[in-house]
Amino acid sequence: MGYLKGFMDFNRKDQDVRDPIERIKSWEEYVIRFSDQDLKEQSSRCMDCGTPFCHTGAEWDGAYVGCPVNNFIPEWNELVSEENWEEALRRLEETNNFPEFTGRVCPAPCEGSCTLAINDDPVTIKSIENEIIERGFDNNWVEAKVPENRTGQHVAVVGSGPAGLAAADQLNEMGHRVTIFERDDRPGGLLMYGIPNMKLDKETVDRRIDVMKKSGIEFTCNTEVGVDITREELNREYDAVIMCTGAQDPRDTPIENRDSQGIHFAMEYLTAATEALETDPKDTPITAEGKKCYRNWWR
Repeated sequence: MGYLKGFMDFNRKDQDVRDPIERIKSWEEYVIRFSDQDLKEQSSRCMDCGTPFCHTGAEWDGAYVGCPVNNFIPEWNELVSEENWEEALRRLEETNNFPEFTGRVCPAPCEGSCTLAINDDPVTIKSIENEIIERGFDNNWVEAKVPENRTGQHVAVVGSGPAGLAAADQLNEMGHRVTIFERDDRPGGLLMYGIPNMKLDKETVDRRIDVMKKSGIEFTCNTEVGVDITREELNREYDAVIMCTGAQDPRDTPIENRDSQGIHFAMEYLTAATEALETDPKDTPITAEGKKCYRNWWR
């Protein structure tokens, strides 16, 4: 490592957040990026363990520990501590198709598996990961992956959520032509209509979609498989079909007064609220405007 005593000399520091009074005035992301000095110190807290559990992504006693995509966390932590950002990006891209998504919304099981967490606070892995990819975009290091040769195979991917986008990205890099079908008006699935802007700004999603389009991936939106195009047509026109539709049916809860007015599934609200941001936030059909909030009402 660039600085061997970082875990001894520096305490964990989390990213600052915007003041709540200012935060409620917009739907913008509320987390503030680290300074260069903070990043150098926080990344140097990584111990470069002989057996790093942070990136294992392994099952242990019925539970999964570490990074599910097996990010080379100690390697890019060292590169960040040495301020070698471009090489850190290359190492991150070897395992992660979309670090700007995971770096914002992933629950960070890597930090829970950090060896330093045995008797101290874990390394701020998630924040460092996000900063690596953001610097990549800031410096135009994130490039479209246009294959030198095409295989002649054409694959249809149904659904443009995280799974569909990742599958398409991998297949395109292998040289296959890929067309993604999405029933909504914009690609992204859960990333677009399931995660609020304050956690994942939609410009961040659009930015990645633009890179994928430049890589040769085709997007067909406003097209529902089974309605606008049949499964039989897909099987006939494409060499392979991958279903990445996600979970569309919410889980209901049979409790007293469940049918009361104003009770909605989360995705109903989140989708409507995100769509309204394109025009006017007040356009959302689900709103708490005019309602009174009683603090400690359960006591």
